[in-house]
Amino acid sequence: MPNPNRGACGFQSNEFEQEYDRPSKSQLKREMTALQELGEELIAQPKDRVLRVPLPEDVREAILECQKIKDHEGRRRQTQYVGKKMRTLEEDEIAAIQKMLDSWKGASKAETAAMHALERRRDKLLADDKALTDLLTKHPEVDGQHLRGLIRNARKEQAENKPPKAYREIFQILKQLAAPTSPESSDTHDETDED
Repeated sequence: MPNPNRGACGFQSNEFEQEYDRPSKSQLKREMTALQELGEELIAQPKDRVLRVPLPEDVREAILECQKIKDHEGRRRQTQYVGKKMRTLEEDEIAAIQKMLDSWKGASKAETAAMHALERRRDKLLADDKALTDLLTKHPEVDGQHLRGLIRNARKEQAENKPPKAYREIFQILKQLAAPTSPESSDTHDETDED
């Protein structure tokens, strides 16, 4: 049964509540965790990408140092330090970092989709001879005799459960045909992917 005297003193209970103009502890913790995770994302990136991110030099050095550490506990401590350094950044710096990471994720998804499309095209070449005719019509510069031999060998490899040497070589040919750039620029692109 409710107390009939409670609240009957002539004042409302919210009169004495303090209004805070700062974020709550929970909000601060969420923000710190988000910055820690952003730092961990940067640590997971290749060195050449980290060098391209617009970061203050001390934060970049902390990230690069963390990438070198192999010991679990040492890496954990350095990751915490990176998170601490990330909390010193301004809002616009954090937004620029996040924008760059998001653009890399989008590029990565596009690259994956392109690879899957090439794999489907290769599988179509192995399954249907008409696909080879269509390919040779679109790309007359391709050595059709060599490609036919590779397709024959790839089918044989699959039938005999052998290592897929010809299968991979077909993929490389399709990849070269799909590349819109010159061979020199694709070589430099491959080198940056290996870092």
